[in-house]
Amino acid sequence: MNTEQLRADTPAVAQLIHFNNAGAALMPTPVIEAVTRHIQLEASLGGYEAAGRQAAEVEQVYRSIGRLLNAAPDEIAVIENATRAWDMAFYSLPLQPGDVLLTSATEYAGNYIAYLQLKQQRGIEIRIIANDEHGRVSLSALQQMLEDDRVALISLPVIATNGGPVQPIEQIGALARAAGVLYLLDACQGAGQMPLDVQKIGCHMLTATSRKYLRGPRGMGFLYIEKALCQKLEPVFLDLHAASLQSADSYTVRADARRFENWECNVAAKLGLGAAVEYALAQGIEPMWLRIQQLADYLRQHLGQIPGFTLQDPPMNRSGIVTFSHRQHSAAQVQQWLAGQDKRINVSTSTFRSTLLDMQHRDLLEVSRASLHAYNTETEIDAMIAALQALPRL
Repeated sequence: MNTEQLRADTPAVAQLIHFNNAGAALMPTPVIEAVTRHIQLEASLGGYEAAGRQAAEVEQVYRSIGRLLNAAPDEIAVIENATRAWDMAFYSLPLQPGDVLLTSATEYAGNYIAYLQLKQQRGIEIRIIANDEHGRVSLSALQQMLEDDRVALISLPVIATNGGPVQPIEQIGALARAAGVLYLLDACQGAGQMPLDVQKIGCHMLTATSRKYLRGPRGMGFLYIEKALCQKLEPVFLDLHAASLQSADSYTVRADARRFENWECNVAAKLGLGAAVEYALAQGIEPMWLRIQQLADYLRQHLGQIPGFTLQDPPMNRSGIVTFSHRQHSAAQVQQWLAGQDKRINVSTSTFRSTLLDMQHRDLLEVSRASLHAYNTETEIDAMIAALQALPRL
């Protein structure tokens, strides 16, 4: 990785140390320019006119995401955020009373709430796949659960918001395909951080956000949906973008994944997402993934040597999300200490409310979360370690 170039392309690194990439990463200059250029075009031409002029560039966004995931452009929908992208896929599935949904203990609370809603509304059943000795989904347990022909869906995150293991997503996909079960993957913390090839993974659906490791603008996400499945599903919401009115009594739904979109969108943010994907592809996802893992291991190694701090990550399959706790200080206090004016180090907190099952299982209420990206450096990590060593005792 050319770290110097990555940092030269990231203006904010001159002012702060940003270890909150799992929340929202710092945008590189090409992304900032793509967004501001279109905003200026809208200001000078008008919103519709600017969109018309940029039509070819907007189409390129779908091709870029397709390259990122090894998918066809017509299998991609660009939606206003990852939550809505996931909702549009999940709620459109024809889950019926008695259908079984399998998920992991690391599932995000926002997704789990949707499961509970369909449990109440449609009578589906939710089952949690047991973990293996490394904290990942147990493949043997999953295989045994798939022997129940009522299982209709496997849905889980590739990496939890509170860190933890990288799930064995390709092996899960192989088991799902063999059992004829649909597979929905939440890749919010994976896209831009690690290679994601939907052909190798075998998922039927995948959702991700712009603002995290892809380093795009907020308020933008995308959905991949396999073509054969897409044409079988009618989205829960339709408008004149997703469908066409044929008569006073009939309509037709468009054939591609854009049936899950709607008419109004933030064109500047969509172009920013496209620029972010192209930037990530130009740097190389695999080299960035290796760099991120190296930095995270460097942080864990040094953090584990500071008295009073406890690493909360599993021993294997770790991502760029490093979680830890302090014997006396709360995660909020650690966050505030690091963000002080003389330090300007951004970390975040992750509470039991976001990953309830996993946090309860590990008897945790909260953790501090430092999420590293390829543009971060060992020198920045050293500064964080020094700041944590200077944390006042209570």
